[in-house]
Amino acid sequence: MSEQEMTAIQVTDKGDVLGAEETSTLKKSASAPAAPAATATAPMTMMMGGSVLTLVFITFVLVIVNIGSDRMMNNQLGKKISNKLDSISDQLDTVSAFQYSEVGIALDLDTNYCSGAKVDLANFNCTQAVIDGVEQSGANVTEGYEGLINANSTPPITTPYYQAGLCPVNVHWHLGAEHLSVGEYDEHGKGPYDSYAIYDGEGATEVDSYRRKLGAGGVRIGYQCQYYDESDSKYTKAYDWEHCTDMVVGQTYEIHWPHSTVGACGTPYQYQTPFYDGVFCNYAAMAPNGTTTHNNVGVQSQTFTVVNDENYYYPDLFKGMMVAGDYGSDIAYYTGSTTGTSRDNDICSAYSPITWQVDRKCHLISASSFDKMCADMKAQVDDMSKDLYAHGARMLVSDELAAKQVV
Repeated sequence: MSEQEMTAIQVTDKGDVLGAEETSTLKKSASAPAAPAATATAPMTMMMGGSVLTLVFITFVLVIVNIGSDRMMNNQLGKKISNKLDSISDQLDTVSAFQYSEVGIALDLDTNYCSGAKVDLANFNCTQAVIDGVEQSGANVTEGYEGLINANSTPPITTPYYQAGLCPVNVHWHLGAEHLSVGEYDEHGKGPYDSYAIYDGEGATEVDSYRRKLGAGGVRIGYQCQYYDESDSKYTKAYDWEHCTDMVVGQTYEIHWPHSTVGACGTPYQYQTPFYDGVFCNYAAMAPNGTTTHNNVGVQSQTFTVVNDENYYYPDLFKGMMVAGDYGSDIAYYTGSTTGTSRDNDICSAYSPITWQVDRKCHLISASSFDKMCADMKAQVDDMSKDLYAHGARMLVSDELAAKQVV
């Protein structure tokens, strides 16, 4: 901005900035050259001498008379502007959230209003889930697979989530894949030695010397992809992780991006850990309107093998599934539930039905892409540190607990 343009910006006595039209007028005035001074003749000087002295004296008196009131007006205007700026500064220093109310979104001070928004629903016996047709996840997403639960009354969202009004509210990942996609991530997959992995014979398999018993620390590993090649350095060369923890090059991870229509979309508190707080952030206000889960809550899922190779770098893994070329080109749509190792085929999740959009393919991703995602998580207002490592994988759900795929 030039000096003349800065001069043209004026503040009224109400602290308002003049509009474009006024500013334009002022700019023209400010940029106009000063008129040249006229050359006065000697007779004219003599004739005007007395008048000029008189005018100067009168002007001096008027200045003395009005200077007090001018200073007072300027001080009042300055105080108004100063108070306005102080008020704005105070708000910027203290505002840390937006609060949902009956009249919309309003400023809320120093409050993560999504914290504790989780709707608590206890796990329950899967026998009852079979009777009631409460579908579960993760399921077999191989093309053509059909679970035994008919979920036609609660169909999944089959458009991109943003088109249905959902925004991402969290990102986290599981060690190995919770879903099964035959030929992509399944029981024939392979990976490196991982001291963080617990093998129970139901998901990934490993040689006996690498097996760890449940309860020995670490988390349950799910299915693995089939890329791993110990003779190829991109699968074996260690990476210097700065932000993610307990990660291993060559290992398989399934990333989940929970989405919601009642999250704190577009606010500093959009991303939450635990993800339930993000998913249900504004649910209390929306529930009376008959909000249902299958068309208001959804998860994107994409499975990767991590490599130490910058040819597979992607800078924005934080915000959602990769959709480009082969990435995100073959999607399974179905309704299921939340996952995690607190559930299996005996104990089921009550958070159902929710939409799942699962990429059936396994893809390669650079370790630096994952680490960049973790750095982005650390930059959020809410503390996401409990999602900076892989969570355990739930056992694949049985046919009688799985819904039929739409696609």
